[in-house]
Amino acid sequence: MAREFFGTDGIRGRVGEYPMTAQTVMKLGWAAGKVLASKGNREVLIGKDTRISGYLFESALEAGLASAGINSRLLGPMPTPAVAYLTSTFRAAAGIVISASHNPFYDNGLKFFSTEGSKLPDDVELEIEAMMREEMTTVDSKDLGRARRVDDAAGRYIEFCKSTFPSSLRLDGMKIVVDSANGAAYHIAGQVFDELGAQVVSVGADPNGMNINKDCGATAPDNLRAHVLLERADVGIALDGDGDRIIMVDHRGEIVDGDEILYVLAKARHAAGTLKGGVVGTLMSNLALEHAMNDLSIPFERASVGDRYVMELLRANGWELGGENSGHVICLDRVTTGDAIVAALAVLAVMRSSGESLSRLRSDMQLYPQVLVNVPSSKKVDLEANDQIQQAVRQAEQDLGDSGRILLRPSGTEPLVRVMVEGKVANDVEAICNSVAKVVGEALG
Repeated sequence: MAREFFGTDGIRGRVGEYPMTAQTVMKLGWAAGKVLASKGNREVLIGKDTRISGYLFESALEAGLASAGINSRLLGPMPTPAVAYLTSTFRAAAGIVISASHNPFYDNGLKFFSTEGSKLPDDVELEIEAMMREEMTTVDSKDLGRARRVDDAAGRYIEFCKSTFPSSLRLDGMKIVVDSANGAAYHIAGQVFDELGAQVVSVGADPNGMNINKDCGATAPDNLRAHVLLERADVGIALDGDGDRIIMVDHRGEIVDGDEILYVLAKARHAAGTLKGGVVGTLMSNLALEHAMNDLSIPFERASVGDRYVMELLRANGWELGGENSGHVICLDRVTTGDAIVAALAVLAVMRSSGESLSRLRSDMQLYPQVLVNVPSSKKVDLEANDQIQQAVRQAEQDLGDSGRILLRPSGTEPLVRVMVEGKVANDVEAICNSVAKVVGEALG
């Protein structure tokens, strides 16, 4: 069945526009409730980030779930990975996060987690899609669902995060800047590192409903870089609005992305003999990461873009470590989804146990220059079948040789084709990317 609502990361859109309207979200709550009730468990957790529209959609979701006979436990502002964790510990039928992740405040969305704390299975999503086609009804009054607040949700998650950090280590003497993106982790992230002994400088921790991700957080790391240098901190940690992405900054002010974080963790685990299998990246992972894994004799595979696909490949291979350069870092031995705080603690543990700075730990892998050009697309073109485009790609691959890579990828959300080229020489990469983008642009009109 064709999907109308669920994408690769739940449901997302502009507030007030279909499907992110109060009416549609209420019916989604009802549809999800009907499907979950049929499986026997009638408890659902609801968390949200700090967008002003979260109040609207929390009420709409709770009303829809109640009309289907489902009880709601309201967590309030809570990171996405926290909702995944709490869904599992409460043995709830599902967890729902009201968030549009790294998007601006005027967008919002819904993410669903299963009782195991992982993304909702495809078959359940399809059942909810099918139920949305039915007329909304209400159970008998005596069977209506109820809602109640979970007052200690933040404390439960803080203790869980701390439990993933080695009990033999502390962060005493370390100065850390934590940028919470004015998002869901604003009252959690800094406290985790503080309770482990660090001197914490919190920024992006004053949400007003409309400043989430605005010039701060993982999508705007220059804010973190400036504060790290100003404070002369040992390291900086930036989360995105819902707390599942991480970007770091070393003491020199250099930005450390998801690929470099994966490298630091994989190398340390490999040396300690604790790395299970290999590492999963995506089609957008820097070629330097692949080469670095090869040099260490660590298996490396690429999934499609999206943490959902990284997770699928990790589970298929029986591996534990994967992620995206955008900052989704998944440590399956600790969590069931991408978790910025847990990933940060894993890196800090490597720093503490080795006595090395983040700058030193990431220095053995130098990212290759990468150029991305978005080509507007006024019509759909089969990129594989277009001779002109394929000839340009073959020429680019010949020019790059073994030290570079080219990727053409239609955007899943915008009328664009993304042309990405990476290689060892910046000038060559830029020239090749612009040349291919020009050919693609001509083919797309």
